[in-house]
Amino acid sequence: MRRRGALISSTRTLLIISGGRESLPVIEEARRMGLRVLVSDGAPDAPGFRLADAGLLASTGDPEATVEAARAYAARTPVHGVLAVAADVPQTVAAVTHALGLPGISFQTAHLAADRLAMMDRLAARGVPVPWHAAVASRSVLETLARRADRPLVVKPADARCARGVVRLVRGVDPGWAYEVAFAESPRGSVMVEEFIPGSWVRTETVVVHGRTTTLALSDCHYEPCDRFAPFVVEGGSELPSRLPPAVLDRITGLVAEAARTLGVQRGTVQGDLVVGPRGPVLVDMIAHLPGGYLCTHEIPLSTGINFVAAAIHLALGEEPEAAALRPRWTGGVARRHFFPSPGTVVAVRGIAEAATGEGVALLEVGVVPGARVSGMMSRIRPAGVVIAVGDTREQAVARAEAAVARVRIVTQTAGPADAPFH
Repeated sequence: MRRRGALISSTRTLLIISGGRESLPVIEEARRMGLRVLVSDGAPDAPGFRLADAGLLASTGDPEATVEAARAYAARTPVHGVLAVAADVPQTVAAVTHALGLPGISFQTAHLAADRLAMMDRLAARGVPVPWHAAVASRSVLETLARRADRPLVVKPADARCARGVVRLVRGVDPGWAYEVAFAESPRGSVMVEEFIPGSWVRTETVVVHGRTTTLALSDCHYEPCDRFAPFVVEGGSELPSRLPPAVLDRITGLVAEAARTLGVQRGTVQGDLVVGPRGPVLVDMIAHLPGGYLCTHEIPLSTGINFVAAAIHLALGEEPEAAALRPRWTGGVARRHFFPSPGTVVAVRGIAEAATGEGVALLEVGVVPGARVSGMMSRIRPAGVVIAVGDTREQAVARAEAAVARVRIVTQTAGPADAPFH
């Protein structure tokens, strides 16, 4: 159901930074568009290398190494665009595009995108609604802030995404322990605290052309598993289209546009995470690369017919996507749900074939097999699989996705304290 991107008129090379599993649909789309694909990753066994035309062995988080490898390749074969996929490495992208004279974000925008604390400071200074937040230099600083707090708080690394190391300071949680969890997940040892705002969570996907934003999708994030995994924040899936009123959605798209301008994004894609609480929409995070997950590669095309990945590729090449390609061709219900088995050793996985053939199931992936270990380290919780279902309505899609999840049984066996959830 995905609309194919317009074919590129002559063979050009797209450098995709990160060859992880989530880059595979993007590599496939680029090749369908007639591009030569160059993948850069620090892992020699990265799956993206198997699909790419050529590869560069360089850590995605090492701008200098990636620039050196890209320059050496470009001396033989020109590179025409750079795109990071499921890798929060804006500074690497900026370094490569600057070195090769290609379109991309500025170094300043890359810095703001990489450092959540700097981003929130800039947005707050320009009047963009964001949560109250502060840097946390030590355990004792956080303990003092927690004692004086008159609002619910959440602690997180300032330079890591994917909810790793994010801990809510709910009753019974030791702030000192929460600091250590966040600190351990921060590449630079940078920790921040911010207000936790209860409400409806929304994720946006937006393209930016010459500073003008077009938000192509707003999905409602499914955080019901939060209670099960408390005090950690774990997303259980998402649903399209959003159930929020049109007036609220308009406010959200306006807020996203304002945030992108404030951060200096002139072209590319941005993903916004927002919560709609008592004060209206509040921006919690924004990333300036093609994100991982399934929203861009699967959910948006299934719900709207828009090929978001093709639009991102055209932007990386310095082109403008056709206006018609950014307009929804239909509106359908899409729901994503994840599998979260109990910690331990997987002894059996049952019901996959039955679930995969269920009505409306567009994708079913289970990433564990008998013998695999399911970690009890809840600060690093990763789903063991995913289901995406479609329907004529959002409600029908949700029912189909949840029925598919119920058909799959991942049986685990605990061996001792190491398998117990870590808190």
